Order: sequence, then C-alpha cells, then structure tokens
Amino acid sequence: MAKIATAAGYAEEGFAGRMKSWPQRTKSFYTEVRTEMKKVTTPTRKEVQATTVVVVITVFIFGAYFFLVDNVLQHSVDALFKFFSHR
Repeated sequence: MAKIATAAGYAEEGFAGRMKSWPQRTKSFYTEVRTEMKKVTTPTRKEVQATTVVVVITVFIFGAYFFLVDNVLQHSVDALFKFFSHR
C-alpha cells in the first residue's frame, strides 16, 4: 500500500525534496495502477445483455412515469388558469 503524503509532509520536504522523490512516487503510482488493473475483469456477453435489458426497461418505465406526471401537472395548471381567468 502506498504512503499518503500529507500537506505538512510536503512542507517539511520543500520543493527540492518533492522533486527528488517525484520519480519514485511516479513509479509507485504506476505499479499500483498495474496491480489494480490485474484485478479488473470484463463482463461476459450474457452479463452485458442482461444489464442492457434492465437499463432499457428502466428507461421506458421512468419515461412513462414522467409522461403521466407531466400530463397531470399540465392539466392541473391549465384548470387553475381557466378557473382564475374567468373571475
């Protein structure tokens, strides 16, 4: 696990100390990235299809919901305007 440098630690080292440690910190960063990338797995075709179906269905459900809510609000506001405009 990499050491996390604090702001106080950087202040103690100064600019020259940070510049000296830059190659080592960069190497450490890329080593950690490589280690984490080895843990990554790509989803199977079946998993991608399943999640895509879930997303598409969810989009249609939310679309229908917002369509209904929008229409109810639109008709309510229209009714209020008609009610108050006739007075």
